[in-house]
Amino acid sequence: VNKVDNNQRMIDANEFWSLGFEETHFLSSITGSGTGELLDAVVEHIDEDQDEESDIPKFAIVGQPNVGKSSLTNALLGEERNIVTEIAGTTRDSIHTRYSKFDKEFLLIDTAGIRKKASVHEDLEFYSVMRAIKAIEEADVCILMIDAVLGLEAQDMSIFRLAQRRNKGIVLLINKWDLLEKETNTARDYEAEVKRRIAPFSDVPIVFISAIEKQRIFKAIEVALEVYDNRQRKIKTSELNEVMLKAIEHYPPPSHRGRYVKIKFVTQLPTYYPAFAFFCNNPKHVKDNYKNYLENQLRKNFNFTGVPISVFFRQK
Repeated sequence: VNKVDNNQRMIDANEFWSLGFEETHFLSSITGSGTGELLDAVVEHIDEDQDEESDIPKFAIVGQPNVGKSSLTNALLGEERNIVTEIAGTTRDSIHTRYSKFDKEFLLIDTAGIRKKASVHEDLEFYSVMRAIKAIEEADVCILMIDAVLGLEAQDMSIFRLAQRRNKGIVLLINKWDLLEKETNTARDYEAEVKRRIAPFSDVPIVFISAIEKQRIFKAIEVALEVYDNRQRKIKTSELNEVMLKAIEHYPPPSHRGRYVKIKFVTQLPTYYPAFAFFCNNPKHVKDNYKNYLENQLRKNFNFTGVPISVFFRQK
């Protein structure tokens, strides 16, 4: 009960007890009276288990405005959790929802659509974009939704590259798939074109869905969980060396001005995403194309689908 800023109002405010609320607090926003007690009461009600959210997978549903992010969230939850209209950008806040599927619990983060900078005029829209970028930073896996009718646009690529640079797991959802006229090879050709556009990081799962019709929406979550597991994957050092040194022996690093690069050992680094260190005699002479070869060998022999891999070379 606000504006309780003198003795008479304190007496009058006692009428609010008759409303039957278990807790009633009297305060004055102007003077600050009663705010300390209110904060103490709020702290008492904070669930101490909230820190557990840091231990469960976090999936950020991202994409351009009006691509169907809130429709997907509502379809998954079975309720109208977010406002859904035909007006782009009607979801202005990131919404965090605990969700359970396939015997796994995780956090869904539905964001405001990410707009091009030139079209962000209102402060409210600006902060919505910032929240969406923050959601990417916070997430373990980014579920990037693309409008099947519009195809992969420049802004989609910007979101994809941002998630890639942040070493997040990525799943591409082609939404509104029910609106396309289809032939026998439509999905295959569409997928091939998307993978061509996102290369060189094309080892990314693509799921065709319709959020409105609830087609394959749970497949999207199943794939996101698989990508999360891939991002957490740790390879035994002995197994890693057995596989990768054999691949290196089969195709050694090219020499540089008569100097040979000899890779002796490889280990996975203790990072929150897949990163590998190759120890060799001349790390600065390893070319990018050979680095790509090693990454491809890692992907070929170990399942890192949907996850960026970092490869480093260190002096032995």
